[in-house]
Amino acid sequence: MFSFFKKKQPSIPPATTVPVAGAAAPAGPDRAASEPPAASGSLIGSALAAPIALPTAPAPAPERQKWLDKLKAGLGKTAASLSGVFGGAKVDEALYEELESALLMADAGVAATQFLTDTLRKKAKAAGVTHPVALKNLLISILAELLQPLQKPLVIGQHTPTVIMVAGVNGAGKTTSIGKLTRHLAEDGATVLLAAADTFRAAAREQLSIWADRNTVEIISQAGADPAAVSFDAVAAGKARNKDVVLIDTAGRLPTQLHLMEELKKIKRVIQKADATAPHEVLLVIDGNTGQNAVSQVKSFDDALGLTGLIVTKLDGTAKGGVLAAIARERPIPVYFIGVGEQLNELETFNAREFAQALLA
Repeated sequence: MFSFFKKKQPSIPPATTVPVAGAAAPAGPDRAASEPPAASGSLIGSALAAPIALPTAPAPAPERQKWLDKLKAGLGKTAASLSGVFGGAKVDEALYEELESALLMADAGVAATQFLTDTLRKKAKAAGVTHPVALKNLLISILAELLQPLQKPLVIGQHTPTVIMVAGVNGAGKTTSIGKLTRHLAEDGATVLLAAADTFRAAAREQLSIWADRNTVEIISQAGADPAAVSFDAVAAGKARNKDVVLIDTAGRLPTQLHLMEELKKIKRVIQKADATAPHEVLLVIDGNTGQNAVSQVKSFDDALGLTGLIVTKLDGTAKGGVLAAIARERPIPVYFIGVGEQLNELETFNAREFAQALLA
């Protein structure tokens, strides 16, 4: 199952987009928070009115439930560490200290850990919570609310084509994520053009070509060409061929490689020469196993490019699932998709409440 918004440009004023699969209201390049909808998987506004009980929501569809089971299994190591804190018989200072340590070990970061524990203390005291299980349920609601700004959908169709520039360090799963995204976009009727702008690594072009063949989509690729020139040609071709989406794969690099980061900025500037409104999305793929290093990557790439969204990969088997709490607190950029494996159906839309429950399962 895979969910995203797709808007076709009609000849009459467009109708209001209807969210699907627990997605939040559409968000533009700015990160202004919008009021979350009372949809399946979202934290509804009345959740904290009864803090010792989880907010109710309709049962997820069977396919979504399979995904949730995978997510819980993937976050099992993190969940075991955090849930173990609530195994005692009473709520005391020792429990809060243990929770603080567990959150830091899960790479939630100092700022998010302080926020979560301080908020939990206040709300637990106000509600008279005395049992660890009730305290854990309260923490799930607080965590879901912290993560809510990250729950925003990828929107395509407002521009023809929607130009998506994808960045990330080597090994984060960038090209594979592009392939998965291409597959699902194509399955939902979108016409996609790929751009192999990672011209320094031959294997990257070959890998992207394989994904193009599997998904029967077109690709712009040229060995040894200037990455910015390939990106320009792809955007121009996407406009000429009336494609819905142009996905641009850029070379993997560390944010400390300043000359390569400057090249990313150049690619973005050249894309804007081909289409003044593009790129419409600038995505960063991060490896969830890298913990606080992932937060540093988000900050560096955002400062350089102005990120509009994230794809978080490799959450299966991680003990550092708290990194999304750190991102939400320190640099709340929307998480469009999360992945817990290599299979095509293991990349899904991010839902704050689902993730909070899985993290404390």
